[in-house]
Amino acid sequence: MDKLRDEQQFGRGHDDGLEPLTPLDLVETGSVDALVRAMSRTAFGGRRLGEAADVLEAMLDDEACFRVVTVSGAMTIAKQGLVLCEMIDRGWVQAIVTTGALMTHGLVEGAGMQHFKHRPAMRDEHLYERGYNRVYDTIELEKNLDDTERMLQAALSTIVDDSPVCSWVLLRELGRHLSKNSSGRAILTSAFEHDVPVYVPAFTDSELGLDLAIFKQTRLRNSNTALVFDPFLDLEDFANRLRQHETLGIFTIGGGVPRNWAQQIGPYLEILRKRLGTPEPARRYKYAVRICPEPEHWGGLSGCSYTEGVSWGKFVPPEEGGRFAEVYADATIAWPLIVRAVMERRER
Repeated sequence: MDKLRDEQQFGRGHDDGLEPLTPLDLVETGSVDALVRAMSRTAFGGRRLGEAADVLEAMLDDEACFRVVTVSGAMTIAKQGLVLCEMIDRGWVQAIVTTGALMTHGLVEGAGMQHFKHRPAMRDEHLYERGYNRVYDTIELEKNLDDTERMLQAALSTIVDDSPVCSWVLLRELGRHLSKNSSGRAILTSAFEHDVPVYVPAFTDSELGLDLAIFKQTRLRNSNTALVFDPFLDLEDFANRLRQHETLGIFTIGGGVPRNWAQQIGPYLEILRKRLGTPEPARRYKYAVRICPEPEHWGGLSGCSYTEGVSWGKFVPPEEGGRFAEVYADATIAWPLIVRAVMERRER
């Protein structure tokens, strides 16, 4: 028969090192940082958001840390581009991995063109006829995309030889073009001016990829010179940068190809050591923040946890100093709050 529990042996929280929670008092939270700190002492998504700000702050405080930001989803057409610009301009980012679609819509915005709120009464067939491309609740003009294609043609006209190119080289040239010809803030402008490479592993899966295909055909027709696109140049350039830094941090919006491509650097270097015998360093992410609503049980790549990544050799285990925070929320809500809170902490 089970023994009855002795009330005198009941723990009181503090004696087992448990952290007490605190009611969220909005009257006492006079700044975004104060609000986010207070949320970290609550529960559920609020606590995760507050803890994510703490991990980002620790990542930035570690001066030896090479910080990678990966972004997927429709974040630029959702008008979050300046959040990433702010992170770049403040020196928080040393490399970006993203999607071609994000860079396409960001290029539109950076060049001074506009996106519009979708009116649900307008049927999608009518949107097509009017040249309105719908992205969830937002409209991208077909005219914007036509203008972007002409911008890419002008930016890449500086590439005259037949050396292979990759996404970060092409996007650097677009950033250079924006820096010279547009006065507004843009992700590619900030990245170019701060020498931050932007990698798009699935480059052909985007409007920019289609524009590059047109550019390749036009160049071949006009000059009989082929433009060779080699995505493995991106992988090697990224790997070379991470080889130079023992401490790595990753800040992820969403998941998909950008997230996994950036994370696979540890397994890549390990495979080179084992299969080719090259003297590669061990590289795993020590700090990691992820904002993504995708749960594990759907079985998708975007839902796999950081602890799962430990089993692949992508992350430093928590018991060895790894610090992870995963926020299951809409990035358009959580990302600005986290970044603004840490901005305020570092401005004091």
